[in-house]
Amino acid sequence: MKRINLLLNVLDSTFDKESWYAPFKDAIEGLTAEQAIWKPSGETTKTIWENVNHLIYYKERLAANLEGREWTNNLDGDETFYLTDQSNDDQEWMKIVERSENAQRNLRQVLSTISDRELDQNSLEGKLLDIMLHDAYHTGQIIQLRKMQGSWPSNR
Repeated sequence: MKRINLLLNVLDSTFDKESWYAPFKDAIEGLTAEQAIWKPSGETTKTIWENVNHLIYYKERLAANLEGREWTNNLDGDETFYLTDQSNDDQEWMKIVERSENAQRNLRQVLSTISDRELDQNSLEGKLLDIMLHDAYHTGQIIQLRKMQGSWPSNR
């Protein structure tokens, strides 16, 4: 198996292909805007919406960099959680879900054209692995929040 195919498989398993753990898409499936902005009382936890913003930002930035597009929306790590404003509007939440799907699709498309030589340049392979592990980490947080609010399906 080519290295890029292995990386694409891992990218898919963190997003929408269930493997040993629930992927991101399953973690946000069926959520309402109200559930996405919920926080446990007294906790300094990020909301699901904020976590999704954070993941979108890094995928969009990486895809732009790989395509050679100028990235002007430079945010520090904490600011990325507030990439978009949260609301109780389900249509606005669905736009965020769609944006996360577009960010994944765009990154996957760009990666599918990468050569082994390019993977070796600028520690790209390591950056890709980092973003995938990062996605899995925050997906776990999203699932934990859903369990705390009682919105995670009992059959999972």
